[in-house]
Amino acid sequence: MRQIQVPAILQFLSGRISVAATVLSLSLLGSLLLLAAPPAQALPSFARQTGQQCAACHNGFPELTPYGRLFKLNGYTFGGGQSSLPPVAVMLVPNFTHTQTGQPGGAAPHFDDNNNFSYSASLFYGGAITANIGAFAQATYDDVERRFSWDNVDVRYAKSTSLFGGETIFGAALSNNPTVTDPWNSTPAWGFPFVGSDLAPGPVASTLIEGGLAQQVGGASVYTFINRLVYAELGFYRTLSVRGEKTLGVDTTGTSSNNGIIPYWRFAVEPKWGRHAFEVGTFGMRAEMKPGRISGSGTDNFTDYGIDTQYQFLGERDSLSFQASWIFENQDLTASQALGNSTNTHDRLDSLRAKASYYYQQTYGATLGYFRIHGTSDDGLFSGDSATSSPNSAGFIGELDYMPFSYGGPSFWPWLNMKIGLQYVYYTKFDGGTTNFDGAGRNAHDNNTVFLFAWMAF
Repeated sequence: MRQIQVPAILQFLSGRISVAATVLSLSLLGSLLLLAAPPAQALPSFARQTGQQCAACHNGFPELTPYGRLFKLNGYTFGGGQSSLPPVAVMLVPNFTHTQTGQPGGAAPHFDDNNNFSYSASLFYGGAITANIGAFAQATYDDVERRFSWDNVDVRYAKSTSLFGGETIFGAALSNNPTVTDPWNSTPAWGFPFVGSDLAPGPVASTLIEGGLAQQVGGASVYTFINRLVYAELGFYRTLSVRGEKTLGVDTTGTSSNNGIIPYWRFAVEPKWGRHAFEVGTFGMRAEMKPGRISGSGTDNFTDYGIDTQYQFLGERDSLSFQASWIFENQDLTASQALGNSTNTHDRLDSLRAKASYYYQQTYGATLGYFRIHGTSDDGLFSGDSATSSPNSAGFIGELDYMPFSYGGPSFWPWLNMKIGLQYVYYTKFDGGTTNFDGAGRNAHDNNTVFLFAWMAF
């Protein structure tokens, strides 16, 4: 097994990313100079609407606090702010990617084999529409794909009433990604890593609920949160037409369509005491899919069910959080086998993810995460990526963050927020192997990734 050479990495960081270091250093310096500005409200649009600091809703954004979860479940309609500006925000994420070994032919079209700069830019509508209706709606330009498309969308109606001995919220939501409606950060749409490189290799396999339908479907769900303790949600989704996806900027290459509807369910319990909050729950969905939108060969059936948990301690100075999920997917690949895309009729795939974070004064943060993907070997599905036709991958993700504006931005724009981060992804296994996993001499460690980013919202 090839080991990481720490001195080589240090030499690389000190020599070959001087431009990236300069950019991030200037951002950091600017942030430090602005810290003397009077404290004000928090995240853009939501902060202007509520008058709350970022730390009220987020534990190292975008992870939500109990108050942030209530804000989301109440339809993004809480008030209290004095701003008359519309509920619109912009987010920029300039970033730099270095992999331990470059990718022959380029990390992506228009990019070099290694050491690439990129960015994404998003426009948001975030806030109340009426007293009981609000939205989180995002459209993003991706510099890697050179495409502008819709991103996560969550439009809600919510009503809070006194029932069952306490406050109960009833709501309905329209969204375009199963789990995007979830208020916890232990399910796929809002799970760690919250930001990652699009220019680094990633494992070939993932369960369908882990983004496999994101922005390709539209659906509606109903939910309730009883006594700020018990949460239940039931939703139904359908894939969009090819024309609809193209209109919204989605790359339709290889996308599938569903047969019937896709049910999604979620149940969770969150007891809280003092500064502690603990959640345990389950979620899942079932989808009958036509691979490549091809009719006449039957359907592939995916049943995903997961268990998850989250713990948060939110002190005045220190905060701790832990999230974990374990997803099990059963795959009936009747259509894929008939089309020659799969060797097996039935496969399984499991995905385990866990992470722990510590933040000091909601300004300095450190996170360590673990992931493992394990499933059935299939020559038809994985032979082009894995010498053993295996989807098995595993590794660790470490991240250091600096957030200068958790308690208010500069005087000229008090709602500015920023996270400057250094992330490192370390693979112990990649697509079925530790060495020569692709049959062409590439090792799992060759895909280890250094990712620098500046996440700015205003």
